[in-house]
Amino acid sequence: MDSIIVTGGGPLKGDIPIAGAKNACLTLMPATLLSDEPLTLTNAPRLSDIRTMSTLLESLGAEVSPLSDGLVLAMSSHALNGARADYDIVRKMRASILVLGPLLARLGEAVVSLPGGCAIGARPVDLHLKALEALGADLDLRDGYVHAKAPSGGLRGGDVEFPFVSVGATENALMAATLARGTTRLKNAAQEPEIVDLADCLRAMGAQISGDGTDTIEIQGVDRMHGATHRVVTDRIELGTYMLAPLIAGGEVTCLGGRRDLLSAFCDKIEAAGGSVTESPEGLTVTRANGPIQAVDVETEPFPGFPTDLQAQMMALLCTAEGTSMLEEKIFENRFMHAPELIRMGAQIDVHGGTATVTGVERLRGAQVMATDLRASVSLILAGLAAEGETRVGRVYHLDRGYEHVVRKLSAVGAKIERVRDDE
Repeated sequence: MDSIIVTGGGPLKGDIPIAGAKNACLTLMPATLLSDEPLTLTNAPRLSDIRTMSTLLESLGAEVSPLSDGLVLAMSSHALNGARADYDIVRKMRASILVLGPLLARLGEAVVSLPGGCAIGARPVDLHLKALEALGADLDLRDGYVHAKAPSGGLRGGDVEFPFVSVGATENALMAATLARGTTRLKNAAQEPEIVDLADCLRAMGAQISGDGTDTIEIQGVDRMHGATHRVVTDRIELGTYMLAPLIAGGEVTCLGGRRDLLSAFCDKIEAAGGSVTESPEGLTVTRANGPIQAVDVETEPFPGFPTDLQAQMMALLCTAEGTSMLEEKIFENRFMHAPELIRMGAQIDVHGGTATVTGVERLRGAQVMATDLRASVSLILAGLAAEGETRVGRVYHLDRGYEHVVRKLSAVGAKIERVRDDE
């Protein structure tokens, strides 16, 4: 098992290239199941979650070939050999549930294990299932699996109104509806850039979709989908993570490929805290203003609000801010597990339910800490950039699920960071 060692001190300077979005790519990959023609994704991130989804698709009979050092994924589902997604693969990642809609739409049946992934809350799949039931699916949950069947003649269009916004349920319903007979309307749908990216890809495959990026998406079902080539959208969570690095350590960093419209609420908050964000054709340049970071209050919300996937990283920044900040987590009920690890580094954090109160300290101290989930792992690395001495972050296998070449990227802008085996 590996650890990452960060030694604090010194400003950062340079460029960091931002990869394609993990959350978008994990949604785009199951779209190959909708067609017997090839789907090619460019700008794909090179992550363990992508390999897990590849393994899952291959278990169903799809072909997945990484090309160009893994940045291109060439996929084909012309010879599917089953519709069962087994527990041994699905347990590793919650996004695995996204094969349910495409399998059901194309094959008329699917058996999919209930998923696993980071332990940051229940994240139930009931919204996925209710959406598919609205399209006529017959569902049965037994022995930890969802057994789904479409009615004779396939799924049919229908109105789906989500009781609260769910990105995954919107994605599953959107893919399933492309091959459903008639018109489907998804109401209170997620509006994330990853939803728009999926809709763009599905349209390239022949789907008839309108309203993506708003709270109501309309899909007119088609008889078949064809192949396409699609570029994965920039990873806005990786973007936001690296935008915080120069604010924590000092200096100036340009995040290549970044766009403000992907993170407008986040940009507003870091500017309120004392950062400067400048957009150019190359990307977003972030500079820390003179003086300490100022406390700000943060409330996580569905897009276009402040992303829950940047809450842990923002907390790391606010640990050394001047004043007291309130962070309210309204998406996942168990997403402050990084707080005790930051406290080991000298942070003053008080957690009550879904709210964390962070009182800034003059300086964090290096310590041995443990990653509890994907975003927590990188928040501890960011905190290490601001800490006095050495910070050793254990269990960084979480990091590999969502960040490619984090050591290389931070080293390139001047961070003192290395990855070591735990027996070193």
